[in-house]
Amino acid sequence: MATPRRRAAPAPRPSASSVDDEMRQTLTEIRLMEGSARVLQSRLDVVSAAMSETQTAISTLEGVRGTAEGSELLLPIGSGSFVKGKLASSDKIVIGIGAGVCVEKTVDDSLKDLRVRSSELDRARTSVAQQLGQILGATEDYRARLSEMVRKKGGGSVEIV
Repeated sequence: MATPRRRAAPAPRPSASSVDDEMRQTLTEIRLMEGSARVLQSRLDVVSAAMSETQTAISTLEGVRGTAEGSELLLPIGSGSFVKGKLASSDKIVIGIGAGVCVEKTVDDSLKDLRVRSSELDRARTSVAQQLGQILGATEDYRARLSEMVRKKGGGSVEIV
């Protein structure tokens, strides 16, 4: 007489509460990553504004170089606005070096400093943009994971706002 074969016990299904806990944890992770993304976007905006300001300074100095003293100028003050002025000296300018400190330098030395600053800002922008891209990619992965959990649990589609 043949003995009946025993079937292997099916793997235990996760309990509803553990699935709910995992869904809550995933949603928490999404919210944390969204917060990180907002911080990185804010940093990116600050770095981009600093780059724009630095490029304006470079353009202005290049335009002033070689201009005769006493010449009338339109000096950019931001937002597409200018102020009229007369050039007092075309060989020295006052440049900010950080922490609210300004020094007098030649136009050429100032241009070198500003180009270095622009290059550093470009590297910072690239780094922050890369970090932001990674965070946004990870957030999408978590969103897909959460949607899959909801689908498996028997719910409809999920939209996280």
